[in-house]
Amino acid sequence: GKFMSVVSQVILEADDQLRYPTISELDNIQEYLSSGLKRIKIIREIQGQEQNIIRDATKELFKIHSDYIAPGGNASGAKERALCLRDYGWYLRLITYGILSGDKEPIERIGLVGVKEMYNSLGVPIVGMVDSIICLKKATMKCLSDEENTIISPYFDYIIRTMSI
Repeated sequence: GKFMSVVSQVILEADDQLRYPTISELDNIQEYLSSGLKRIKIIREIQGQEQNIIRDATKELFKIHSDYIAPGGNASGAKERALCLRDYGWYLRLITYGILSGDKEPIERIGLVGVKEMYNSLGVPIVGMVDSIICLKKATMKCLSDEENTIISPYFDYIIRTMSI
C-alpha cells in the first residue's frame, strides 16, 4: 500500500467502521493542519542548508571516528567519502518526508526496513551509522530555532533508536 496522510487515514478508518471521525481524530487533523506552515518552513530551511548541514555532520563524524578516514578505514577513499555524503543527503530527505507527513511511517516504510542488514552486509559498522545520524541531527538543529528543533527531533531519534536495536 501507499503511504497515507493523516486525513486519508482517518477517513478510511471511519468509513471502515461506518462512523463519523471521532473527536480525537478530528483534533489530530486540526493539529496536523495548524502546524503545516511550520513544517513546510522547516523543510525549506533544511533544503536550503543541505550542503552546510552535510559538511558539518561529516566533519563531526570524522572527528569522532578518525579511523574511518585513516588509510584502510571505511571512508578512506574519495569514493567511500562520496557515498557517505550521498547517504547523508538521503537521510536528510527521509527526515523531511517524516516532517511533511507529521508521521514516522514514511521514514520506516521508505528508509528503515532492511537498512541494518544492508549496512551489515556492506561491512559498515552500525555504531558509525548511529553516530552519523546523531551528527546529522546536531548539524541540522544548528540551522533551526528551538521550536523547530522540537518538531524535527523525534524523526532523527526514531532513526537513531531503530538503528540501535
